[in-house]
Amino acid sequence: MKILVTGANGYLGQGIVKHIIDCGHQVIATDIKVDHIDNRATVIQGDLFKIEEPYNYFGKPDILLHLAWRDGFIHYSDSHINDLPKHYEFITKIAKSDIKTIVAMGSMHEVGFFEGSIKEDTPCNPITPYGIAKNSLRQLTEMICKQENKGFMWLRGYYIVGNSQYGSSIFSKIAAAEADGEKEFPFTLGQNQFDFIDYENFCEQVAKSVCQNEILGIINICSGHPEKLAERVERFIKENDFEIKLGYGKFPDRPYDSKAVWGDNQKISKICHSIDMKD
Repeated sequence: MKILVTGANGYLGQGIVKHIIDCGHQVIATDIKVDHIDNRATVIQGDLFKIEEPYNYFGKPDILLHLAWRDGFIHYSDSHINDLPKHYEFITKIAKSDIKTIVAMGSMHEVGFFEGSIKEDTPCNPITPYGIAKNSLRQLTEMICKQENKGFMWLRGYYIVGNSQYGSSIFSKIAAAEADGEKEFPFTLGQNQFDFIDYENFCEQVAKSVCQNEILGIINICSGHPEKLAERVERFIKENDFEIKLGYGKFPDRPYDSKAVWGDNQKISKICHSIDMKD
């Protein structure tokens, strides 16, 4: 298949593009900057939102994987609401073409404050501009796909663990602090429990979801179980042989973070098992 990946130069896009290509598919990769995209992809640099006919412009792809998003880790950024109409317009344009399936990246933050296992039908009550915008795009994309008779997938991402110092997650910030020679990293008490998934596993789950069309709808990209933030961060420091220590209690927990939340992994487990059996 020919798969168009937007936001391909981002932290997630770089790894996901590699995994899709490793699965044997052709990738058309696009972003504002393109300096970190796998050279096996067909790379097209430019502003996604200025393209009038994206389907033809990007070589008539079979599938769209829409990763493009600004300020993903800045949950109260105005860009989330300001950019929402642009995402809606882009997806509407490409849905009115001969594309078969539209896949977009979501976030567990679109659910809002919730405790327990997040399932496909868990009600969403987002409480940040990031969560509100993501949830709105999910609803709009599903509506468009129904109107235009396209396959619809919404990949709901959880907490990604990676040792790149160039990301914006707590793990990236710790890696950057270690590289800068910092001795202590200011931290919360770390008692909240989240669904952590390693970067490579995350990218693999996304790629396997995109490269099949039997299981659609909302798919949790997750590990399927909760772990205390403090335990996962301490393990991350140990795994990478870092010397930095955590400064517990220096920051309060974010008021909108759940005490314990994780994704239901039944659908992604079926997808991965089915593809592994075929291989």
